[in-house]
Amino acid sequence: MEETIQRWLFDPMVGKMVAAAVSLTVLYLAVRFLHRSIGRYIADGDARYRARKITSFLGYLVGIAVLATVFSDRLTGLTVAFGVAGAGIAFALQEVIASIAGWVAVSFGNFFRPGDRVQLGGIKGDVIDIGMLRTTVMELGEWVNGDLYNGRIVRIANSFVFKEPVFNYSADFPFLWDEVALRLKHGSDWKLAKVMIEKVLEEIVGEYTTQSKNAWKDVVRKYRIEDARVEPTVTLQATENWIEFTGRYIVDYQRRRITRDLIFTRLLEEVDNSNGRIIWAVGSFELVAAPALDVRLSGGPSSAH
Repeated sequence: MEETIQRWLFDPMVGKMVAAAVSLTVLYLAVRFLHRSIGRYIADGDARYRARKITSFLGYLVGIAVLATVFSDRLTGLTVAFGVAGAGIAFALQEVIASIAGWVAVSFGNFFRPGDRVQLGGIKGDVIDIGMLRTTVMELGEWVNGDLYNGRIVRIANSFVFKEPVFNYSADFPFLWDEVALRLKHGSDWKLAKVMIEKVLEEIVGEYTTQSKNAWKDVVRKYRIEDARVEPTVTLQATENWIEFTGRYIVDYQRRRITRDLIFTRLLEEVDNSNGRIIWAVGSFELVAAPALDVRLSGGPSSAH
C-alpha cells in the first residue's frame, strides 16, 4: 500500500494534474475577485458589463494556456492525432465555431451592444446579454401590438450576423421616423386642419428636433447619406372618400407608441374644439341613384282558371 502511495506521489503525471488543478483554482478565484472589483469601481452599466465579459474571456484563455504549458510534453506526441481530430471536430461543430466568430464580430464590429433595440434572425427586441454562443433578447411585438415587451426571452445564435441582416434601431441614430394619418370629411376646413396638425406635432415631438439634428449630423459625417429633414412635416392627399393628412415626425425609438397616443389624444381634443369646422371621415357609401323597379303582382286565385 505504501509503495502504491509513493508511486502516485512521485508520478510526474499526478504532479502535473495537481499543478493544473491548483493553477485553475487560483485563476478562478482571481477572476471572481476581478468581477467584484469591477462592480465596485465601475459605475457605468455598459462599461461594467463589457469589463466582466472581457475578464471572463481572458480567464478562459489563460486557463487554456496553463493546461497547454503543464501538459506540453504530453501533447507533442499527439500533434498529428490532434490535427485529424481537430478537423473532424471543426466540421461537426461548425455552427458553434460560426457562433463564436459571430461573437467576436459583434464585440469588435459595432453590430450592437446590450441595451440596443435590434431585429436579428426574424426576432425584434432589446439586447439584454451577449454570450460567446448566443445573444439574449427580450422580445417585442408578436401577439402584443406596438413596441412593447411580450415577456419572452429569446436566445439567438451569434452566427446569424453572417446569415441575415441585422436591424439596429438605436445604434448611431437613436431616433425613428414615424407617421400618423388623419382622414377628414369633404367640406371640412382643410387649411385649419393642416395648421392644427402642425401645431400638435410641434407641441408633442418638437423637443426631439434639436436632439435628432445633432445626431443626424454625426450620421452624415460618418456615412455617405443625404442630409434628411428631421422637422415635423404635414402632407395632404385628396381622394373620392376623404381628405387625408399625413404627419411625419422624429421620435425616440423607445417612445414611439406612447408618442402616437399623445398625438392622437391632442388631435381629438382639437377636432372637438373646432366647432364642426373639422369633421372626421368614416368609411361609408353614398347611394347616388337607384335603378327603376318594375314590380308586377300575379292575379288572385281566379286567374289560375
